[in-house]
Amino acid sequence: MYAIAGASGQLGQLVLAGLIEKVGADKVVALVRTPAKLADAAAMGVNVRAFDYDAVDPAALAGVKRLLLISANEVGKRGPQHQAVIDAAKAAGVGLIAYTSILHAPTSTIGLAEEHRETEAALAVSGVPHILLRNGWYHENYTGSLGPSIEHGAIIGAAGAGRICSASRADYAAAAVAALVDGGAGDIHELAGDEAFTMAEFAAHVARIAGKPVAYVDMSQADYAAALEGAGLPGWLAAMLANSSVASSQGALFDDGHALSRLIGRSTTPIADAIAAALA
Repeated sequence: MYAIAGASGQLGQLVLAGLIEKVGADKVVALVRTPAKLADAAAMGVNVRAFDYDAVDPAALAGVKRLLLISANEVGKRGPQHQAVIDAAKAAGVGLIAYTSILHAPTSTIGLAEEHRETEAALAVSGVPHILLRNGWYHENYTGSLGPSIEHGAIIGAAGAGRICSASRADYAAAAVAALVDGGAGDIHELAGDEAFTMAEFAAHVARIAGKPVAYVDMSQADYAAALEGAGLPGWLAAMLANSSVASSQGALFDDGHALSRLIGRSTTPIADAIAAALA
């Protein structure tokens, strides 16, 4: 029996679909805060169970042999939330946990990496066999708000000439399915796209596909954070995005090991394809 914690999220739903296809709905447990969100999956035969990262009940993991722990989305709370899931999995006798961490977690300069390091450490001392899926950035992080960039003719950031190896959310979901079903305890996957690009190259792709002039404008970390906040983002989120952008200028989102394409058995989605899909 395979379970997905966070199965109703954007990544979780893709993993759920892939897992159903690979092992069958009757062998899948979907763990979600609001089971009604996955009524369609339940109708297919998926065992949908209530599961709250803030109040984890080990009973929800009864019969589960392999668990995918998708990192929670509440920055600042993820350490204790993940610890609670790990403790519950151990109490329930789960045989293996696969965890969605961050690329190069032990050395990453991205601020978000700290909670991932905390979770990796918790897994290490838990005694529960585990797999680390160290995910790089999603293409969707860059393609999700192209409209205003095209309108203003500029994509802003603090990434300098840093090379980025992002991949699609679907690519990472396919990797999670493969690791959960066929992976072995102790596996560590540094997952990133096959293609490296700078933000200037990304902007050039956008301009070509949109048929309008779009250029990349590099800024200081402070100026980028201020611009994001001025566009309506909360201060903490603007600061987090600016930190991540600067870290990418230092290589935090680059990896040329091609572990992701090997794990999923195909090339990762080209960034130009993701841009075209977003603008379609």
